[in-house]
Amino acid sequence: MDKRVTTQRVRPGTLRRILPYAGNCRWALVTLVIAAVTDAVITAGSPLILKAVIDEGILPGKLRVVALLAAGVAVLALVSAVAVYVQTWLSARISEGLIYDLRTEVFDHVQRQPLAFFSRAQTGSLVSRLNSDVIGTQQAVGSLLSQTVSTVLSLVLITATMFYLSWQITLVAMVLIPLFFLPAKAIGRRLQRLARHGMELDAEIGSLMNERFNVGGAMLAKLYGRRQDESALFAREAGRVRDVNITQLTISRLFFVIATLLASLMTAMVYGFGGALAIDGSFEIGTLVAMATLLARVYQPINQISSMQITVMTALVSFDRVFEVLDLKPLITDKPDARPLDAAAKSPDVVFEDVSFRYPAAEEVSLASLEAAASTAESESEAWVLRGMSFTVESGRMTALVGPSGAGKSTITQLVPRLYDATEGTVRVGGTDVRDLVQDSLGAAIGVVSQETYLFHDTIRANLAYARPEATEEELVEACRTARIWETVAALPDGLDTVVGDHGHRLSGGQKQRLALARLLVKNPPVVVLDEATAHLDSESEAAIQRALKATLADRTSLVIAHRLSTIREADQILFVEAGEIRERGTHEELLEADGRYAQLYRAQFIRQAEAEAATLPAGGPREDAPAEDGADGADGADGDRNAVTAGREPTGR
Repeated sequence: MDKRVTTQRVRPGTLRRILPYAGNCRWALVTLVIAAVTDAVITAGSPLILKAVIDEGILPGKLRVVALLAAGVAVLALVSAVAVYVQTWLSARISEGLIYDLRTEVFDHVQRQPLAFFSRAQTGSLVSRLNSDVIGTQQAVGSLLSQTVSTVLSLVLITATMFYLSWQITLVAMVLIPLFFLPAKAIGRRLQRLARHGMELDAEIGSLMNERFNVGGAMLAKLYGRRQDESALFAREAGRVRDVNITQLTISRLFFVIATLLASLMTAMVYGFGGALAIDGSFEIGTLVAMATLLARVYQPINQISSMQITVMTALVSFDRVFEVLDLKPLITDKPDARPLDAAAKSPDVVFEDVSFRYPAAEEVSLASLEAAASTAESESEAWVLRGMSFTVESGRMTALVGPSGAGKSTITQLVPRLYDATEGTVRVGGTDVRDLVQDSLGAAIGVVSQETYLFHDTIRANLAYARPEATEEELVEACRTARIWETVAALPDGLDTVVGDHGHRLSGGQKQRLALARLLVKNPPVVVLDEATAHLDSESEAAIQRALKATLADRTSLVIAHRLSTIREADQILFVEAGEIRERGTHEELLEADGRYAQLYRAQFIRQAEAEAATLPAGGPREDAPAEDGADGADGADGDRNAVTAGREPTGR
């Protein structure tokens, strides 16, 4: 972690930004203040009753007065208990409301960040902001709300009562009070820096666990035999957290040691001076007892106020880290006059007009405190990924993107749903610049299936219905049939209600991709983007899905990145992309006849695919009506799953 992050100070104005969140519960705050005032008055007034019990009841021998005053003390104790309970309940209600408001606001704000933000930020750091930091603010606010008003009022009323009884003793007691706050300020600043450092370390260790505890990270550690190294790495990180926490606890305890010492010195001074006055007959014994009681009670609010000073300083770090995320402006936003994409347009065309693109700089999309290593310059933000790109994907037609790895093909597909904005030029969908469209409507009109399929740790039904929550079960089943995955799903013990595991790792790569295709069919979008969506399928399985999707995609505008010859042959237009530029365009036959870069790629890669596909076809060529087996991709298929289920194993498909 960059040292500048862990040593930075709380930004000015942080405290002012907190008040509106607490202000959402005005009536609760008013009631809290009333309860706090009641408790403070009772706390300050009880010693006066004790004085009256001694001077007006016990010494004169008036039993009735003693009994009445004792009953009064009991009633006040009951009222005080109710007031304390009300304070506790209301402070919890206000603080929990604050954590709810902050947490939902941060989650919504993070959701609106561009894809570049998530490609840079550590997941553990983001989770830390939503959990540890927000909870830290809640705990601080809860304790401050339950203590501040009553503590301050108690101190004021107790001090006033002490002056009423003996201004001389009170002045002696007040001499040492400022000494309580001096160490609190110095210790608070030190704890503030340690708190920020501790939060950053917690975020780092959270990211480490998030990466190592998912299936991919665990598999990597096992395959490379790095279990002991990973344990040693975690031990080092945990050791850093331990050392910071020990330092925090030690320094916090140091304050209470100093406060206890000062309180003892104050008690000694008051007892000595007050005892001398009592011997001289300057005031009565009951007054001395009342003063001693008040003096004992004044320590608590003084200590609490000093502790609150430290609590506020450390809590400001949590608030500052939360506000740091909220202050990060989303790079991609809707214009005030943005309009929705015309839902009536069945298959809008997609047009790139002289589009150039480079990735945004780190400071535009992310925070140094959310990244593993902060840097001031990023070479990736300076390199052009796309240059002067112009083409049209006609309505209802398919355009295939072909080219070497790193040519910019995936970037092209990410500009269509506006995961990024073009640096120069214009991307149009349905004749409208995507920057003039409402993002939600654009997302609703475009369906994307990428090579790296993501599934939530949930049921197959929930993952499919994510595309369209109102979809019926019949529609889910039909989508699975079309994507050639239904036989696999039906063979599972729980069918659609089978939980797919973290990132879908209970399924094979081919099964996950077919579920992603089924999810796309459930969404039923007019524009389809396939980023090597059949990469994990063998030729026969892909051919089966292509036949199934051919009719479905006939009326849709499709932009496809393909490394499969069968997919490319279906395209109405092929764009050969290299180094961020379109070097060739045309149909499969036209590009072969031109004998350029595409023809070279075909001879190097696709001829072998053509031979492999020909070998899998029956004599006479492919039959459109031939049934495609759901288990065509070997171990990924339904037969493998049925065998696994029969044997009592998890249907991993691997």
